[in-house]
Amino acid sequence: MATENSTPELMASTVPRRVFVGGAAAAVGAVLVSGGSAEAREIENLAASPPPNFVPLSMPGRVIKVKKPGSLMPNGLYPKEADAREMLRRALEELTGKRTLPEALALFVHKDDRVCLKLNGIGSKSMSTNKELVLPVAEALIAGGHAPESITILEQWGGYMQNTRVDAKVIPPGVRISIHGNHDVATGYRDIPGTGQRTKFVRGLTESTAVINFALVKDHSICGYTGCLKNMTHGCIINPEEFHSHHASPQIAILAAQEAIKSRVRLNITDGFKVMAHGGPLWKQPRYVVPHEAVYVSTDMVAMDRVGWEVVEQERAKFNLRTLTADGRIPGYIRAAGDLGLGIADRDRIRLREIAI
Repeated sequence: MATENSTPELMASTVPRRVFVGGAAAAVGAVLVSGGSAEAREIENLAASPPPNFVPLSMPGRVIKVKKPGSLMPNGLYPKEADAREMLRRALEELTGKRTLPEALALFVHKDDRVCLKLNGIGSKSMSTNKELVLPVAEALIAGGHAPESITILEQWGGYMQNTRVDAKVIPPGVRISIHGNHDVATGYRDIPGTGQRTKFVRGLTESTAVINFALVKDHSICGYTGCLKNMTHGCIINPEEFHSHHASPQIAILAAQEAIKSRVRLNITDGFKVMAHGGPLWKQPRYVVPHEAVYVSTDMVAMDRVGWEVVEQERAKFNLRTLTADGRIPGYIRAAGDLGLGIADRDRIRLREIAI
């Protein structure tokens, strides 16, 4: 069963547009005004380019969701390996028209790309990127002609990587694991216009030419909701704590607009086997972590985060929790990212295709 969904924003999440863009307008101006500055030119030097004559598939505003009831193991902790692989394959088939994982991934990354798989393991083993999604991607890339040594699996801390259950024993031989620990860099500081801060982007990111971003669907105590955008921004710099003020809005959007990130992210795979409706991002209130049994794919980080935010609001309503807006944690950076041209933030312009298998 498949449905196309482009419904208006949830009533509970609707707020005046000025709330979303109040902080973003100045940031947009700062980015544009500084375009000719030495700092901006330095940032542009971190841009990556696809191999010659290769144009990665990009589908702004398009999100695919594949749901399979019973795809979690009986203990409810992890997905079944065969189900996760098939859900991912089916989602990418719907997005690309290609029936196999190697064929589908070849539309996003070229065999000559250096590919970074950015995971998210902050939420303990029970709420982190599942290896059952990561390993099929690594294997499919190799099957499509990528040298294993050209693939790097990246996470911030060793404990986070352990939470994903991805380690040298399970990945294909030659694939590298990189744990940056907020210090493994190959570049100097970059000023980030519109934030008053500067940062360094980590080596696992800057030494790649393409990123496949593995995100989650979760509540965040500071930002309200976090998914694709924050996994790339705060997960790939050395000082994420300095970009959290004002609920990290519009800082997440501005960081995502830097060429170091914007020029690399080709595909987003959202692990929606479970949803953290409250108490995130750490594993502190497990009663608010609920089965969702879905995999999402999109080339648009903004659209995917808008959809993910909606899912969190739906689950919060089941617990009789206040909306993130009412709770004072609206993820305004999503709208700011849309205003910066990073993707589609307006819910009624997002084409969500839902498939049940």
